[in-house]
Amino acid sequence: MHNRRKAEHLRIALEEDVQFKGLTSGFERCRLLHCALPELDRDEIDLSATLFGKSLSAPFVISAMTGGTELAQRINENLASAAQELGIAMEVGSQRAAIEDPALISTYRVRHVAPDILLFANLGAVQLNYGYGVKECRRAVEMIEADGLVLHLNPLQEALQEGGDTDFSGLLPKIEAVCRALEVPVVVKEVGWGISEEVAKRLASAGVAGIEVAGAGGTSWSEIEKRLAPRESMRRIAEDFAEWGIPTVESIQMARRGAPEAVIIGSGGIRTGVDAAKAIALGADAVGLAHPLLRPAAESNEAAVEKLRQFIEELRIAMFCTGAKTIAQLKEVPIEWI
Repeated sequence: MHNRRKAEHLRIALEEDVQFKGLTSGFERCRLLHCALPELDRDEIDLSATLFGKSLSAPFVISAMTGGTELAQRINENLASAAQELGIAMEVGSQRAAIEDPALISTYRVRHVAPDILLFANLGAVQLNYGYGVKECRRAVEMIEADGLVLHLNPLQEALQEGGDTDFSGLLPKIEAVCRALEVPVVVKEVGWGISEEVAKRLASAGVAGIEVAGAGGTSWSEIEKRLAPRESMRRIAEDFAEWGIPTVESIQMARRGAPEAVIIGSGGIRTGVDAAKAIALGADAVGLAHPLLRPAAESNEAAVEKLRQFIEELRIAMFCTGAKTIAQLKEVPIEWI
């Protein structure tokens, strides 16, 4: 059942328009200050970044998308080999399916095509209230030879699912126990509704190494759950939450204020390398991409590489035109609010 739902999630995300309709990520409300005299050679711009002790050629993370099905396996392998080629990081989709059915493990494994990338395992944080503990978290990491673990938070998604896992009580101490016990860094991410300053503060105090905001304005999981709802009443409820969430632009700033020492990954509706540059100028250390890569990765490794190269090139041009030679300098570029 859980597995069939994953296949449906993937099909809907690939084939249907499930982006936020009214609420936006907020990138159109700000712009980077243009520098007509950058005093830079574009070819000398350095996009490299260090994340959790591993060096990346560019500050991009392929955000968690999928796993557990044959198509998911192909997508994950195409994404991972693209990440290997371009020197960026990757998260796999939630591995709960593979922990419950070891036959699905191969759909998440990508080390054979990406031996060197910064790779993250992934589980739903709420599973810590449904029988999962440090053992399962460690198993998820070992299963794919990951360098870190993502725990995702998705209260609205679970609330919109029939029979969703909605007991989110007392999770913080359990997340803290995982952070303490695991030998690898733990990143906590939302799935598309953003992280507030208060939540970022609590996560940082629990020992989380990184926070991925996954703000509102990109893919809307309430739209996806609406299409899967078995009854009209549930469809209507999902529809009424269509514009819920913290826009990405605000969530990045909130997370940075709440967790000044943590690694902040800006994600949620990043649709161009210009958005990525803005995200970094707003306080993110790296940028997460998901939906723009889904169709290319379903097509081929080459298509995924081409799409990622576009993001990287746009980021480079944005840095060139703001006079930022390094990612550290990009963080200092003034933002103008429109």
